[in-house]
Amino acid sequence: MGGQYRITGDKYPRMRRNRGRRRIVLAVAASVTALGLAGWGTLQLIDVFTGGGDKASAAGSAPGCKTSPSPSAKPVKALPEPGRITVNVLNATARKGLAKDTADALKKRGFKIGEVGNATKAYDKKVDGPGIVLGAKAAADAALPVLATQLAGAELKTDTRARPAEVDLILGKAYKALTTKEDADKALTALARPEPAPSTKKDC
Repeated sequence: MGGQYRITGDKYPRMRRNRGRRRIVLAVAASVTALGLAGWGTLQLIDVFTGGGDKASAAGSAPGCKTSPSPSAKPVKALPEPGRITVNVLNATARKGLAKDTADALKKRGFKIGEVGNATKAYDKKVDGPGIVLGAKAAADAALPVLATQLAGAELKTDTRARPAEVDLILGKAYKALTTKEDADKALTALARPEPAPSTKKDC
């Protein structure tokens, strides 16, 4: 080449990209990503502590939820104690002494004993089962079921008598003995604490 200037030597300048600019871009991108993750994590923590995740269940059931019964407590039934029930023990069978023996057993269990003897003509030799517990309509949910716990299989009936605390125990042909004291006590407890009534809950 002619001219005033000459290129001497065997080294030539090379054109290189600016590495500093690339580092700045990467740093900015990393910062934006970190801030986004931090913000998302903060929202999740807020939902956990404020119950935000349960908004759907609190507002109402989601589509597809089923309603199923769940137990709820029932109040204890107010039943008369055996000592407040007067029992007339009447024998409707041909076996002698049956009414007296049964009356003695009931007395030991705390019941008051009234009349002890044979059944009236309306029931004499006409009761095929273990027995009948007979009383006033007002005693249908009180004295009658309490006495019935003492004789498994007894039939409950009502009549027009005026005294709800006086109950007849009419012994029938299938009568063998009273329910054991242990089983009678369990039945009485179950009678005072009935099965819990079902309420509804939602299963999703």
